[in-house]
Amino acid sequence: MELGIGTVLEGKVTGITKYGAFVSLPEGKSGMVHISEIAHAYVSDIRQHLTEGQLVKVKVIGIDESGRINLSIKKTSVPPPPQPVAAAVKQPASDADSFEERLNKFLQESKSILSSSKLYSEKRPRRRAR
Repeated sequence: MELGIGTVLEGKVTGITKYGAFVSLPEGKSGMVHISEIAHAYVSDIRQHLTEGQLVKVKVIGIDESGRINLSIKKTSVPPPPQPVAAAVKQPASDADSFEERLNKFLQESKSILSSSKLYSEKRPRRRAR
């Protein structure tokens, strides 16, 4: 079987590192799945997604001059649909203040800080100019 870019096959995870997973392929070949090619979501720990000995479906995404085979697991599946923005961004239930209330509170605190800094600067003795 001739391996080419775009070929989809099944392989077995033979090793896991912090940057990727090695997969044994048919005909005694092997390739590597980089951490960025494991899942459609961010992957911080590969072991949460893969285990040694696990059978995985992979797609050949590159073969370099040295014959190293780059694989992808995420390109063998359809990405999940994006979440609507309204569902992704929710205000905490404990935040009962409206925007206007928070803005007024901020303005009051700012005025208080400004007035106290003006009083301090007015009480400081001034240096003579030479």
